[in-house]
Amino acid sequence: MTIVFICTKSVLSLNVLNIPNSCRRLTAFGCQSGYVGICHVDQYSKTVLHEWNMQQDGPISKVVLFSLTNFIEKKGYDGLQQAPSNVPGGESVEEHNLLVTSTIELSVVYRNVLKDGLNEQLILPESDQYDSVLCALVVDVDFDGVKEILLGTYGQELLCYKYIRNGSADPDTISCDPAVQAAGEFCLLWKRSFLSPLLSMVYVDLTYDGLSELAVSSLKGLHILQHSLNQTTALVLDRLRRKVTELENRSNASKTDESHQDHCTEGNRAQNSTF
Repeated sequence: MTIVFICTKSVLSLNVLNIPNSCRRLTAFGCQSGYVGICHVDQYSKTVLHEWNMQQDGPISKVVLFSLTNFIEKKGYDGLQQAPSNVPGGESVEEHNLLVTSTIELSVVYRNVLKDGLNEQLILPESDQYDSVLCALVVDVDFDGVKEILLGTYGQELLCYKYIRNGSADPDTISCDPAVQAAGEFCLLWKRSFLSPLLSMVYVDLTYDGLSELAVSSLKGLHILQHSLNQTTALVLDRLRRKVTELENRSNASKTDESHQDHCTEGNRAQNSTF
């Protein structure tokens, strides 16, 4: 089956996301006229389950479907263990979001489009202060299990945004309104200036050392941004220490339980011998 979208202007960006552990997908597109559309499709039955659309004021430069994290905040998961994509009962714990960037407006994220459609809008602050946004990427650049949003602009700036809620922002590194944090919002984590407009980005392991690099294509050349090996090493060692401590605590708890069971067994035997 072929699905035809009727737009008043040319489609400038198209993105498709296959929903894990299902035969469904999300398809989003943005047009020169500012029209944004998204469809929820069952690939097995070849039917459109839901459609959402909205009209913005300026041309859409990029649409990206993504999940903020592959980890869930649920008892039993501490951020080091990967949670299953589905929970009992078939309810997905992953939220699928839509990033929409514009050439003249603020960039926005529509949260949990499968549940709320295009109703829950979160703004990326200052994303309209550096001319048009030409490229966007959603990746985890700080290795905390939660993805960040990277925007490349014609104004020669690379912007990095992080989703903050429940007062989790570090005031020394992130400038974010406490009221905004409580509600949940994207805050500008850092920005970096270049000498020419940024055209595209890709996050890939170019050196085959296990760490991905950020390749940024600009109007005058290609820039490769690498993670600090010292900071990455410290992070890995810290997580290994935490994991070792966790395993030791589990082992000690298991030994305590076994000792308690043995004590109870000996007590039962002593009681039986008196009779």
